[in-house]
Amino acid sequence: MDHAATTHPHEEVVEAMQPYLDTHYRNPSARYAATESEAVADARASVADLLGATPRDVVFTGGGSEADNLALKGVVDALDGDHVVTTTIEHSAVVEACDWLERHGVDVTRVAPNEDGRVEPDDIAAAIRPDTVLVSVMHANNETGVVQPLHAIGDITDDHDVLFHSDTVQSAGKLPVDVDTLGLDLASLSAHKFYGPKGVGALYVRDGVDLEPLIHGGGQEHGLRSGTENVAGLVGMGTAAELAMEDLGERRKRLTDLREEFIAAVQAVTDAELVGHPDQRLPGYAMLCFPGRNGASVIDALADHDIAVSGGSACHADDSSPSRVLVEMGIDPDVAFGAVRFSMGRETTREDVEYVSETLQAVLQDVPA
Repeated sequence: MDHAATTHPHEEVVEAMQPYLDTHYRNPSARYAATESEAVADARASVADLLGATPRDVVFTGGGSEADNLALKGVVDALDGDHVVTTTIEHSAVVEACDWLERHGVDVTRVAPNEDGRVEPDDIAAAIRPDTVLVSVMHANNETGVVQPLHAIGDITDDHDVLFHSDTVQSAGKLPVDVDTLGLDLASLSAHKFYGPKGVGALYVRDGVDLEPLIHGGGQEHGLRSGTENVAGLVGMGTAAELAMEDLGERRKRLTDLREEFIAAVQAVTDAELVGHPDQRLPGYAMLCFPGRNGASVIDALADHDIAVSGGSACHADDSSPSRVLVEMGIDPDVAFGAVRFSMGRETTREDVEYVSETLQAVLQDVPA
């Protein structure tokens, strides 16, 4: 029940990667490495299809965090930018990148969400200045699963002639992510969130967008991300992208139904409070607060019953402070301490959901406040 943290690599992904860990081991930049070079090109095309993009606009990275950093720092550096607009509920990769930009003289405006976890497009519009070069708003929050109104924000950035970036790490492969429909100029994603391998990601960069690389060297990835490509990882990401597109609609409906059944079952027997917008959220995602209880204790108690959940972002699993995202949504810190994130995936069954809701009812009787 913690698919938001990572996913089990699909068996077809592992199978596709295997030859590139053994037989096809050559450096794809070598003139004689046609097999490896073609495999990277095929993977790029598959990831582009997942985003409704063209292959030449896909830059492979070492993960979603690197893609976020390349987008923000790369745009500001290339355009000698003075001002960036983002939100207060972004993933730590965007938060820390913006903090870094501020330390280097760039102004950053952070827009807070409503109580339902969604950002008002009008607030983004009000934050844009004549010297704004980039707006960065995540597609779906990694803690609450709440989906942001990117299409409306994209219209605003287009009207203001400002570049628009979104961290789509949690949404890609789970929701339709079409960069043209959403009005995106840059989009970050990570393979391990949609049943691919860890340590592989990508950044969509719309044709014509100026970007300064973070990593210089041999000029791979159109000169935007030097370093010998992780061919096996990229093959895995490309295969995962293909599989995600094959059953996106069916899996989305199934996980949405499971999510609603789970929330109803838990709230019928506990005092759990759902965090964030009730409908505008990722399929299979539910963050619940258990007032008067410590979320970490609930997580530990469930782990004793072989149930894996988290308190929010897996990147900060050992942080004992209340979730920054929940506090920014206006949730009382004492209530936020009782937050637990449940996230389902392709292998989650109705029996799993029933087991978790029944176990929750039992363990909450013993969990201390």
